[in-house]
Amino acid sequence: MKTLLLFKEIYSEAFKAIENFFVRRFFKGFAWFSLIMFLVVLYAFVYRLLTGFPFD
Repeated sequence: MKTLLLFKEIYSEAFKAIENFFVRRFFKGFAWFSLIMFLVVLYAFVYRLLTGFPFD
């Protein structure tokens, strides 16, 4: 839990330092997009593991 709070603090401090409204919104959107894409890849990998896909 302490690690999660540390990541939250780092995330919020990083975006407080960015002054331009557009740039701040762009990077927040890009961070969420990257997280969602990572979760999709993780889901696909776990699905392949559970269905017995041969990784040759």
